Amino acid sequence: MLLADMTVPVLRRVWRGGIDMLLPPQCMLCTATVDEPGRLCPQCWPEVGFIAEPCCPSCGMPYAIPVPEGLVCATCLKEPPRFDRARAAIRYAGGGRDLVLRFKRGDRTDLTPGLANLMRTAGAALLADCDLILPVPLHRWRLWRRRFNQSALLAGRLGNLSDRPVCHDLLQRPRPTRSLGKLSRAERRRVLAGAIRLAPGARDQIKGKRLLLIDDVFTTGATVSACCRVLRQGGAAAVDVLTLARVVRAEQGTI
Repeated sequence: MLLADMTVPVLRRVWRGGIDMLLPPQCMLCTATVDEPGRLCPQCWPEVGFIAEPCCPSCGMPYAIPVPEGLVCATCLKEPPRFDRARAAIRYAGGGRDLVLRFKRGDRTDLTPGLANLMRTAGAALLADCDLILPVPLHRWRLWRRRFNQSALLAGRLGNLSDRPVCHDLLQRPRPTRSLGKLSRAERRRVLAGAIRLAPGARDQIKGKRLLLIDDVFTTGATVSACCRVLRQGGAAAVDVLTLARVVRAEQGTI
């Protein structure tokens, strides 16, 4: 048994080394060779705007200057969000935007492990506290056209990395909605009203649990807020949000 336990990791390393010799791993943003799959090369690394402290403890919006610990941003003070905490790994701008679009619109599902690693670092505290991970749902017609739910791919990988259970079907999107890319926050709310619901039997799975909702991009927060509202009504004790990227106010634009 001990020999078998030692042999499997060795065989994996040999297999990985053979694959890397035939197909050297490339940077997630360019064709430069990197040490391991899911990495950025030294030239592309500065092009991706990573989000770190200091940031709003509620919504995760990064502050441009040092602030007292625990200082909540003006937006959250004016209108407290439906989620408890939100964090994102990168800014939706520059190289970060290119990375998201390559994954989301360019069918680069092979980027999932590398992107999930970035999210794991940014959301370490949220992952450690959660009882259950779930993705923002897609309507079935959009899922059919895109062929995958990018949020579900990230959620599944994060579950593996953090050893947390993942449930992909607790939330449903029973009716299609128009593209939200060019809509204001108020318009997004109107479009999303009633567009997301709990699946039958989901209340029993989320009651009293601390949930972690996964999405690809946090823009105005309308989509995750609609999900959080439904989850709270279903009995969730708390809902945190972790996204790959977020729009920083000075960079708000279309997705």
